Amino acid sequence: MANLWLSLLVLTLLQLSQLSISIKGQVSTPPLPILPIPTYSQLQWQQRELIMFIHFGVNTFTDNEWGSGHENPAIFNPIGLDAKQWIDAAAQAGIDFIILTAKHHDGFCLWPSKYTDHSVINSHWKNGHGDVVQEFVNAAKAHGGIDIGFYLSPWDRHDPRYGHDLEYNEYYVSQLQELLNNYGSVKEVWIDGAKGANEPYITYYFSDWFSKMKEFQSSMNIMSDAGPDLRWPGNEKGVAGSTCWSPINRTSLSIGNASVIGYQNIGDPKGTDWIPPECPVSIRPGWFWHKSESPKTLSELLGIYYTTVGRNCVMLLNVPPNSTGLFPETDVQRLKEFGSAIDTIFSTNLAETCSVKASGQRGGKGDGFAPENVLDNDHLWTYWAPSEDNESDEQWIEISGTNGGLRFNVVRIQEAIGLGQRIMEHEIYLDGKRIANGTTVGYKKLHRLENGVVQGQTVRILIMKSKGMPFISSIGLHFDPFWNPKDQ
Repeated sequence: MANLWLSLLVLTLLQLSQLSISIKGQVSTPPLPILPIPTYSQLQWQQRELIMFIHFGVNTFTDNEWGSGHENPAIFNPIGLDAKQWIDAAAQAGIDFIILTAKHHDGFCLWPSKYTDHSVINSHWKNGHGDVVQEFVNAAKAHGGIDIGFYLSPWDRHDPRYGHDLEYNEYYVSQLQELLNNYGSVKEVWIDGAKGANEPYITYYFSDWFSKMKEFQSSMNIMSDAGPDLRWPGNEKGVAGSTCWSPINRTSLSIGNASVIGYQNIGDPKGTDWIPPECPVSIRPGWFWHKSESPKTLSELLGIYYTTVGRNCVMLLNVPPNSTGLFPETDVQRLKEFGSAIDTIFSTNLAETCSVKASGQRGGKGDGFAPENVLDNDHLWTYWAPSEDNESDEQWIEISGTNGGLRFNVVRIQEAIGLGQRIMEHEIYLDGKRIANGTTVGYKKLHRLENGVVQGQTVRILIMKSKGMPFISSIGLHFDPFWNPKDQ
């Protein structure tokens, strides 16, 4: 009997051993996300990084920023309008998405809306038979690969229905329906809370608007002060918070509420809604074309790129056509320089040929979470995941160069945001000396080094604090030849 029990014990131990070997032999599963996470359309939007705004209308002919609503539509006469020129200028700057102001605060419509005569119908342009929106859409389609969106101002200083809740909200939704049903695929509708202090009181039925928009085109993003898909960052200077969370609480936001601007700019690590910021800024001082104004310098535009795209945002750059209906040549050239400069800086990653090691790795070799993933070309779905056996709050990943070391002045870090935004504090060291530090990372964090170019052998990125384990999808070391700290 004793031999029987001994045999059973040995057999049981062997079975447990085989089970352990089997479990150990399995590939580690991907980690679960930390909510909230982005939708597919939000991920597509985030990867664009730079998109264009076009402000165009009666203000172009009156030298105003905010029209009165009493302008005679006949003044709108861009005799040389060429939407193809707009599209070509955007494309050569690397921009593949453009938002057009279909209606600004003055109420003048760039398309022949059947709900008002305050539009191109009563302009001198093409004897009232023109449609700027259609020409814009046609030019984008003809180019291929250019997506479009619309801005439709809630505030309307012309229409007599404004100030009457039901009548105006019905009018607004009717115009949304024209734009979203008659002009093909629309990737974004942009809405703001701008309104003069002495204007009639009105309640906008935002929830109804948003529901109808999604009914018309379910996959597009809606941008407003309060989402639901993208949020305003609280300013029009192209400056996101140095701490910038995509998560935020929609219940704490409201459109046109100045008291939450700081919250909009920073976001919320405990936020329950994924609503990343889109940062608007104009290439000129004004949003509409003014003969007296000139475009920002290349240095200024690059600085804005670092405070928007480099802070987990998308940069929305406005370029206004002139009264002829064309982008001024100075602006076209500046756009081209800007796109070329971005390509010059980021097309080469000095880390690509380096060796990589980290504080640990989820699973084992071949499980798909290796540190080397940060140097591939997939900036979303392949990533380094640390070992969960490491009880320390601090995780690190290290890039080591050869043949004389690394010379750079920009460090790029990107999180695998499909699994949520996690990193709360981080530091960067070069050969043991700290060269930069920051808080959030998100889709992309760009550190343009304050002291300029550095040179060394080993770069270590230390994650000091995060929500759960940090997952880094991409790291870049870049040289920006346009950056000179002494000029700032």
